[in-house]
Amino acid sequence: MIKPEASIVILTGAGMSAESGVPTFRGVDGLWEGHRIEDVASPEGFARDPELVHRFYNLRRAALNTVEPNAGHLALAKLEREWRGRFLLVTQNVDDLHERAGSEKLIHMHGELRKARCEGCGAVFSWTQDLAPGTRCRACGDIGGLRPHIVWFGEFPFEMDSILGALKRADLFLCIGTSGVVYPAAGFAQIAAERPQCRLIEVNLEPTAISRQFHEHVVGPAAIELPKLVDRLLAV
Repeated sequence: MIKPEASIVILTGAGMSAESGVPTFRGVDGLWEGHRIEDVASPEGFARDPELVHRFYNLRRAALNTVEPNAGHLALAKLEREWRGRFLLVTQNVDDLHERAGSEKLIHMHGELRKARCEGCGAVFSWTQDLAPGTRCRACGDIGGLRPHIVWFGEFPFEMDSILGALKRADLFLCIGTSGVVYPAAGFAQIAAERPQCRLIEVNLEPTAISRQFHEHVVGPAAIELPKLVDRLLAV
């Protein structure tokens, strides 16, 4: 039984955004326009061909203008507003659909498409337009140092200390729309389970690599199942 003052940690993955129609930009062959995803999503790829990397993320950033939050995003924002205990939403997604739905207690562990970061001065700021190798940093004025504020292959996710701290005191862990194969996020369920009183619930279209670690499985689209789950949690 989940108490009204319980501490909740939620992890959302690509399946959450897919239900809003966010394109994956990865072909059936695992490539993007003939390039390995690592070529456009790694520090080495950026160093080799910054123009290619910027083009990849410019298209992804522009695609956000064509999608809207779904009922699952709205349900999680409602849960945050009405829950009396601690609440943290962690997402692997780099879109801004959770924010547009109203979520505020949110960590983007893999970064955000609508932010840019200067490799020279370290400044991070909102960015909704295209980036290019010749774009000037708004903070320091340097040219050529701006990159997408995205965690690439070989880089460490953001705010891991805060995430791990929340997991270790969680009474309820919800895992939504994630495959359970990408670490460190795939290990969050195991960390939460180390707390004996923590209940773990998975919401997904199908079983995942970590399904056995959960006490409850909700099978179906998040846009359909999450509003019902949230109503159930708020009724305690």
